[in-house]
Amino acid sequence: MTDSLLTAPPGDGVSSMTFSPNSSDDFLLISSWDSTLRLYDIKLNIPLATHYFEGGLLTCCFNEDGSQGFAGGLDNSVQSIDLNKSSDAKKVIYNDEMPISTLAFNKNYKSLLSGSWSGNMVIWDNRQNIKAHSLNLPGKIYSLATSDNKIVVATSGRNIAIYDIRNISEPAQIRESPLKCQTRKVSCSPDGLSFTISSVEGRLGVEYFDTSAEYLSKKYAFKCHRKGDIAYPVNTIEYHPVYGTFATGGCDGIVNIWDGDNKKRLCLLGPYPTSISALAFSNDGKTLAIASSYTYEQGEKDS
Repeated sequence: MTDSLLTAPPGDGVSSMTFSPNSSDDFLLISSWDSTLRLYDIKLNIPLATHYFEGGLLTCCFNEDGSQGFAGGLDNSVQSIDLNKSSDAKKVIYNDEMPISTLAFNKNYKSLLSGSWSGNMVIWDNRQNIKAHSLNLPGKIYSLATSDNKIVVATSGRNIAIYDIRNISEPAQIRESPLKCQTRKVSCSPDGLSFTISSVEGRLGVEYFDTSAEYLSKKYAFKCHRKGDIAYPVNTIEYHPVYGTFATGGCDGIVNIWDGDNKKRLCLLGPYPTSISALAFSNDGKTLAIASSYTYEQGEKDS
């Protein structure tokens, strides 16, 4: 295993990052609190483009072929970026009442999904460039994820709403989080059978979409990212696109790789200098990007 540091990283904390879905690209998209969206060529370790916004960015994603990026954050807008253009690349898709906290792209339906602290979930049809659906959920939306025709939305109050993108008017399921404290992240498995949820209390929960007795017996939760009596928030969960294992990053500065099916940890990476704020696997699963950025879980610190 070889490590390398990214050349010309963002000037503030990394909020999210994602690799291009195009198998021929080694491009990494990074959103930051410094109000920039940056595109890197990881193979060459060079920055390709920097796009500036009006406020700190909380989330980003690619479209289905990697030609377009999306970003959202504290300026309450979702914007698209034509990654083939060097100028006039940005366009506001829509505005919300509060910051955009999470984005995901469903490649099967070519739709952008966004969640806001206002509780609004918007589905943008990227083929027709129209807002296809807008729903208001109870509570702030902290994280959402999608796989196949499923959408999982984690909100305040430890609520989990599961939607079928083909029939979005009502949630297919409403669940209470298996974890006791506030949700940080939700991520869907590549096979579309399950999802994993993390919280601020140093716990993970593995849940299945199927509600039959067979699958209900498989779900479980466990403690992680802890040192002695201290439980650290688990900020990020990323599934390996080939093997279906998943990586987690926490405020303990540790990255864990888990075999969820066999309920065991495969390896530990770190410790890194500070909290792990974001993770991303490359399209072929051969590269793991790790962002070590302080997430203010202990408030302001002296520099």
